[in-house]
Amino acid sequence: MPTQLRALLDAPGFFWGLLAIPGAFMTYRYWHGTTFYGEYLHATGELGARLLIVALAVTPLRLLMPNAAWVGWLARRRRYIGVAAFGYSSLHAFAYVARKATLADVVAEAAELAIATGWAALLVMLLLAATSNDASVRLLQRRWKSLHRAAYVAAALTFAHWILAAFDPIPGAIHLGVLASLEAIRLWKARTPST
Repeated sequence: MPTQLRALLDAPGFFWGLLAIPGAFMTYRYWHGTTFYGEYLHATGELGARLLIVALAVTPLRLLMPNAAWVGWLARRRRYIGVAAFGYSSLHAFAYVARKATLADVVAEAAELAIATGWAALLVMLLLAATSNDASVRLLQRRWKSLHRAAYVAAALTFAHWILAAFDPIPGAIHLGVLASLEAIRLWKARTPST
């Protein structure tokens, strides 16, 4: 791979830009009325969930393909991907709140399990996003890794929200199946002695 291309791909700003492009495009279309509320809500929520799957898939992929350069490249960007998952989930939540007539409506609906799981997932992801920086890693030391295992809690809540709140729960269940399969591989590889 040419040196300039490698440097571009390794630049954090370039990767952040790539992660932001779909959100900027979707928000622009929503703002100008080209995309309807339901489409925007679905697209931002789905992309947030998919990025969460990618972030959690890094460990199983490393166990399956320990020498694959692209897996190492992805692993070095896992925090960016997790923060982007929070960003898209935030867009999803902001659109939902902006659509409601009053804050009382938001609070009343938050008591429903389908909505409560979404808010709980967003709060867990907020905590993870806020501590996804080198200063937090230094400050928390060993506790940082333990804290970031809460990504599994965020994933469980995210997919519960998707399945319970969607008109069609099948896509959410399929995505959950993909994540469960990857985590089953992680558990299997972790318990299988290497030869």
